[in-house]
Amino acid sequence: MPKQEAPLVQLQSYLPEGSFEDVLYYLQHHHVHLTITRQRQSILGDYRHALPGKNHRISVNGNLNKYAFLITLLHELAHLFTYDKFGHRVMAHGREWKNEFSKILATFLLKDIFPADIKKALLHNLQNPAASSCGDEKLLRALHKYDGKKDGIHLLEQLPEDSLFEIKGGRIFKKGEKIRKRYKCVEVKTGKLYLFSPVYEVNTM
Repeated sequence: MPKQEAPLVQLQSYLPEGSFEDVLYYLQHHHVHLTITRQRQSILGDYRHALPGKNHRISVNGNLNKYAFLITLLHELAHLFTYDKFGHRVMAHGREWKNEFSKILATFLLKDIFPADIKKALLHNLQNPAASSCGDEKLLRALHKYDGKKDGIHLLEQLPEDSLFEIKGGRIFKKGEKIRKRYKCVEVKTGKLYLFSPVYEVNTM
């Protein structure tokens, strides 16, 4: 995936007001090589530990809104802190990482950087953060409000039942009833049933 090096002075435009100085400190103090990538379908950010002759490396998707960008960057910094303390001896998103992420996240929450709805969602899971913001429906729902307008893009839960929608890759589905926490949807071409998260982003038709 093509990557763009991020001059630290330009990084400010990707971050919420009031967060740049603290982010800059962490990046410089821990010798982090930061890159900003184009949108990646499977991940929002990535961390690679330092090697001889190479600094720690973090990448973050550049298409994220400012709050999602900061949360993703803090997520990856927590991986760095965990690696510095434990190396490869612990699970990637285990108790040690959760502790590091909670600590750095709490530091930024105290600065009133986030809007009230995002802050509430973050506080809700502060003691047991999800391995990805994509796995936290309340947080995803709050962050979605601050995305730039995307023509035809909605959360699945926003569509009426029986609506047709398209997902990445061009597959078309018909929205069905909600079963516990997910929606039962039928792929139009094959007739097969699939379960979708309420906060899955889809193209309306």
